[in-house]
Amino acid sequence: MNYLSRLKTKVRTEATPIQLVVSAYLILILLTFFLLNLPIFLKPGVHVSLLNSFFMAVSTISVTGLTTFPLSQVYNHAGIILLEFLFQIGGFGVTMLATVVMVLSGRKITLQQRQLIQVDMNQPRLSGTVRLSYSVFILMLVLQLFFGMLFSLYFTWQNGLTHLKSAIFNGFYISVSAVTNAGFDITGSSLAPFRHNYLFLLTIMFLIMLGGIGFPVLVEFQQWLSFKYHHPQQYHFRFSLFSKLAVFFAVIFFITGTILIFLTEFKGQLADESWPGKLMTAMFYSASTRNAGLQLESLKTFQTSTLLIFSLLMFIGASPSSVGGGVRTTTVGILLLYLAAFIRGRRNVNIFGRRISQSDIQKAIVVTNLSMLLCLGAVLILSITENYSLTSLIFEVAAAFGTTGLSLGITAGLSIIGKWVIIILMFVGRVGMLYMLLLFVSKKEQDFNYKYPTEQVIIG
Repeated sequence: MNYLSRLKTKVRTEATPIQLVVSAYLILILLTFFLLNLPIFLKPGVHVSLLNSFFMAVSTISVTGLTTFPLSQVYNHAGIILLEFLFQIGGFGVTMLATVVMVLSGRKITLQQRQLIQVDMNQPRLSGTVRLSYSVFILMLVLQLFFGMLFSLYFTWQNGLTHLKSAIFNGFYISVSAVTNAGFDITGSSLAPFRHNYLFLLTIMFLIMLGGIGFPVLVEFQQWLSFKYHHPQQYHFRFSLFSKLAVFFAVIFFITGTILIFLTEFKGQLADESWPGKLMTAMFYSASTRNAGLQLESLKTFQTSTLLIFSLLMFIGASPSSVGGGVRTTTVGILLLYLAAFIRGRRNVNIFGRRISQSDIQKAIVVTNLSMLLCLGAVLILSITENYSLTSLIFEVAAAFGTTGLSLGITAGLSIIGKWVIIILMFVGRVGMLYMLLLFVSKKEQDFNYKYPTEQVIIG
């Protein structure tokens, strides 16, 4: 007992917050792996291999949506409900849910626990992290409940009271999967039955964007509404630079993706669609590929150029501190701003009346480059071990890293090595490349207090 106590104390004192958070996700994956293998969640007579079950556990906690088997043929109703619960843990983060439990139980949150929350939610400051966690959880839960009831009423109106149980089940599943950006398909047709129901698709897109815009953005917007209500004559509420950048680049990437998809498929997949249908399909895939992984038809019908655009959008992913993965919108956005400033001969990167710090620019460059190297390395390995087209492999890698559950149908046919490659990509995409790098930096390592002389090097 004394040994276990000393070991626990040693881990707390020597491990960094990032190492503790990553370890928590690994433990959560193992727990999910155990639960998904329990017979009470499986249909009678169904057997899933250990590797495929572990693949599913990682995909669930990373809210990716890639599977090696049809969910409707493996899990019963209890299993699907379990998946919905796990989507919440994977989407919100294990530390956020632990924080909510401690707040509700009246337990005191220590400094180390606040540091874990700060790391898991990717926050620059320690202050306000507990309040942020609690506010985000309540807001997202209310959204899921409200739209779950709304979808349930719609399905009941569409199919009649005789299918009330199914309507409620499907309504809440779609609401949860859209908000958490899970993208798991339990019907085999995803959202294809609603292809021409534009109001329904717009609602799904709205929920996808809410889940992927970033938790701090939602909280600041909530605070802005409260400020406007209590102080209608004042106009001094200021959004943070992160919120402005997150919204700005989310809109930029959404519009750019819509235009590119519209142009590449104008005479292809969208040829027989009406003008509203063309625009809605392009908008839907521009939103879904960066975050959720929901689809309206088989992706094999799209042109290669469109699939590559999808891959790029999946690689970019959602905003930081959200339920989505990928390299993150603000990371790519800061890199683009830096390139624009460099081309114009400016030393500083300025936007919205603020200057981007050099450390943030360095992080953006490092994270983007290493993410590209990781994905390129994964494509190279898969091109050796798998017998699929290069486009399919690039698409699968981007979907895994962006935690987007889209696939060209090759996931189930991957080799053992191929599945492990995708597992690693899903985990890194959810945790974040920056944290995976800092995972191996101990508390003892720090910068020296001296600098070497500077010398110019020929570049380009």
